[in-house]
Amino acid sequence: MSRARLGILISGRGSNMAALVAAAADPAYPADAALVLANRDDAAGLQHAAARGVPTAVVASKPFGKDREAFERALDARLRQSSVDLVCLAGFMRLLTPWFVGQWRDRLINIHPSILPAFKGLDTHARALADGVRWHGCTVHYVRAEMDAGPIIAQAVVPVHPDDTEQQLADRVLAAEHRIYPMAVRLVAEGRAPVIGERVALHPSVSVQETTLTNPQEA
Repeated sequence: MSRARLGILISGRGSNMAALVAAAADPAYPADAALVLANRDDAAGLQHAAARGVPTAVVASKPFGKDREAFERALDARLRQSSVDLVCLAGFMRLLTPWFVGQWRDRLINIHPSILPAFKGLDTHARALADGVRWHGCTVHYVRAEMDAGPIIAQAVVPVHPDDTEQQLADRVLAAEHRIYPMAVRLVAEGRAPVIGERVALHPSVSVQETTLTNPQEA
């Protein structure tokens, strides 16, 4: 069985990209890191990917100014040039237009640092602390035109401690992201997380526990 070809989009250091690249280094993993693509030529993650033998490229967004679709058409062309099957957003700091989302519908996934649908947008950890929630986490989902929306593939949950700082909570969530993103990509690459009626219809071989990671003891 052929491995799915991943196109991983980054804007900075791309720690979730690094987690996916590490997972894909295992020949038994059902996906291969075909391309790490950045919208900034100074994205630190490019060096990390190149050092691990993953092809890299830059489609700079700045020269396109406010013409978002023109930028995305260039992005799309580069992904197709590498025969990408599945696009993974990993700290890609651009809002995508309906055009691009439509081109890659159900082949475009994202990881967001909250238990969606709670805390869409930015500053999720500060908002979680301000609201006094007891649990926080992250979500891997298929991308839709609406920000931080789309069928949920998997989620991870971490406790919020009474004395947490924003950075401590962010670090705890990030560790969970690095576990859950490769797991979710595995499910998609193996065809075990198809979208039916705007919900992910998990294959019977997938348990709820497999798509909801919880570690109350995590410090």
